Amino acid sequence: MGYKSSPRPVFDRPTHIPYAEVTRHVWGDAGAGLVDDLIYASTDKIHQLVFGLAGGTGFKHSEDYRTVFGADEVLYVLSGTFGAANPETGEVRIVQEGEAIFFRKDTWHHGFSLSDKPVRVLEYFSPPPSTGASGVYARTRPYLEQSTYRQERFIGRWPMAADEEKQTATIKTLRDVDLLWELDPEDQGVITGLYAATEHLESGKTTVLPGRKSSMITRKGDECLYVLSGCLHVLCPDREGQVWFELNPGDGFFFPDGARHQYANLRGEPASFVFGVGPGLGDKGA
Repeated sequence: MGYKSSPRPVFDRPTHIPYAEVTRHVWGDAGAGLVDDLIYASTDKIHQLVFGLAGGTGFKHSEDYRTVFGADEVLYVLSGTFGAANPETGEVRIVQEGEAIFFRKDTWHHGFSLSDKPVRVLEYFSPPPSTGASGVYARTRPYLEQSTYRQERFIGRWPMAADEEKQTATIKTLRDVDLLWELDPEDQGVITGLYAATEHLESGKTTVLPGRKSSMITRKGDECLYVLSGCLHVLCPDREGQVWFELNPGDGFFFPDGARHQYANLRGEPASFVFGVGPGLGDKGA
């Protein structure tokens, strides 16, 4: 069976996406491996999913499933130890739970569970597949015939060449110390660290402390989020019908371009979530 595109769930208004209702999809073949996707949203501006790998398994690429796309991507590790590799350059990144990676257009990538435990990874992708940036784009790229997981050019120069390796890396590892941090202008108990802020994708992690709430937010692109921990309340004041939503870990939420919204924490523990906005053009303001 050849390449088959993934489902593309879309929404026309602010929408709560409970974990139990997320669209399921499996992709791959004997050459690429099999990957279990949970696709939260796939609009014409943003693509959010969680993919899973069984312990000790991984994905590579094949003629039908070429893992090189025309998009900016952020991958955040939800659980397990994830090995991310660029098989063209030999780069390898070991990414633990709570850490992320970022890479840009035309970056070949493979992924592996580096223990006997499953790996779950949250992924943001923009421009999204609906624009032709995934499988359609991949089939236009020269096929990578051989894969390597070793950077030979640094052998004999390590660790003296560590700065060069960091500057030329196609896959960036992002830990909390690497994020671009900011505080909400109205309530400094809402803390955000950005993983990426490019022309295509803005992605970050936000923590709302107990009893705090964000300013009213309006984005210039579609936004989708994933709750990591705690209980997050979302207000969509202009939505018809229900305007308050309660989100728990594993739930998602989608906001179309221009939809006003606010985050609040009405419980006694911090609430944290990761978000992606496409295109990455910042806020319009309230």
